[in-house]
Amino acid sequence: MPVEKTITILHSNDIHGDFLAKDVEGVESGGISRLSGYLRKTRAENPNTLYVIAGDMFRGSIIDSEYKGLSTIELINMLQPDVATIGNHEVDYGVAHLLFLEKCARFPIINANMFITTNNSRLFTPYINLTVNGLKILLIGILTQEVLATTRQESVIGTFLDVEEAAKEVGIICDNYRTTATDLTILVTHIGYEKDVELAGLLDPDYGVDIIIGGHSHTLLPQPVTVNGVRIVQAGSGTTQIGRMDVTVNTIKKYISSITYSIVPINENTSPRDTVLEETLELYKGETDKKYRRIVTRLARTLTHPCREQETEVGNLYADIMQEDSSFDIMLFGSGSIRKQQLGPIVEYQDLLENTPFDDPVYMLEVTGEQFRRMVTHILRDEAWQGDTEFYQFSRGVRIVWSKSRHELLEFKFRGEDITDDMRLKIALQTYHYKNFDEFLGVPLEEVKQNMKPRVIATSVNNILEEYLSTHMNLDAHVEGRLVVVD
Repeated sequence: MPVEKTITILHSNDIHGDFLAKDVEGVESGGISRLSGYLRKTRAENPNTLYVIAGDMFRGSIIDSEYKGLSTIELINMLQPDVATIGNHEVDYGVAHLLFLEKCARFPIINANMFITTNNSRLFTPYINLTVNGLKILLIGILTQEVLATTRQESVIGTFLDVEEAAKEVGIICDNYRTTATDLTILVTHIGYEKDVELAGLLDPDYGVDIIIGGHSHTLLPQPVTVNGVRIVQAGSGTTQIGRMDVTVNTIKKYISSITYSIVPINENTSPRDTVLEETLELYKGETDKKYRRIVTRLARTLTHPCREQETEVGNLYADIMQEDSSFDIMLFGSGSIRKQQLGPIVEYQDLLENTPFDDPVYMLEVTGEQFRRMVTHILRDEAWQGDTEFYQFSRGVRIVWSKSRHELLEFKFRGEDITDDMRLKIALQTYHYKNFDEFLGVPLEEVKQNMKPRVIATSVNNILEEYLSTHMNLDAHVEGRLVVVD
């Protein structure tokens, strides 16, 4: 028996319904057909291949949302992943529906730290043992605490609150299910790159964890980052690339003797199309096209939303639409609820729905200037620049200048006047942010309720956006300095 054995590990994360190919500088790139083609080609060249998905298969595509993930599961089934873990968006259609989708999956879904609070029973199998090229591989699934935000109203569902608890759970599983026969231990996480780094640092080396395959923060790591002896990888998001590790393991001493890593572009030069999968995709696309391919408006130009942790053109447009002719002063539009990096100039109905797939009601609250200052200071804390917190787009009239180095507001104005502590402002938030007010905004909701009873002022964000856009042509928006970060 050879002492060293080699396998290929392919991994994706945060696919988010990115099923269709796109033109990138004249090259057809991405899409689930070419992703499948690359997987099939690699498996044909090397049968000792493992394919892992690190969460968030759902959301981002009208093909996904129209069928509440059933279309996604059928398409992902055709990729034949060896294992996947749960991401925070896997629960967007409800935990009960997720458990139904799991039954439709023809691949194992693992998660170690999502459980029923009444009896502490896990919802999913926490780990799986696989054998590839004779190597015994233990894979463990770990989920972000953000799932609590989505399942806030499902009191019987919980997850471990922090990375320290997750690290302890990894230890429990390794102590019970990692044996002398285990050659390789891999965590498949959906907690974001910074939390992966923290988790790796907390792991006892005796757990024997070798690799963390991560997701959630959409981080594109060109090479593994090693922390506490654990290699961390993540492959951005969508289907325009895939992570590839060629790993050689010493089966006697149970360690990785060599690893070659690359981010492989998925395009017409690297990946053939999977025409069988395309037939299934076209069935779904044909149905959604008939229903959703109609023009809503034409913008003056293409507007961008390149990064959620900054003021953006699309963010300003959406926040202003929500605030116009409203009964409140300032709209705080969730940056993360805007899913596309650009919009227009032609905006179809499906573009609108894919750009803001998390349609929900809007709440109005009244805050003092002092409370608003605390909220903004909380939003702009250091963690914001790591992509691990909620961020917001502000409607017109707001002027915020924040010093990162000094951790203070240099300017804090509304309609040209300084926001004083005793000022009263009516603000509006999407329901997701209202339900998680304390965590996302750093001020107790119960404290804010003393100013005025919060109330729903609109039942649908998308209803407002569609109506306004359809009745206004050639709209434009610019980054105006509503939120400026210095230092």
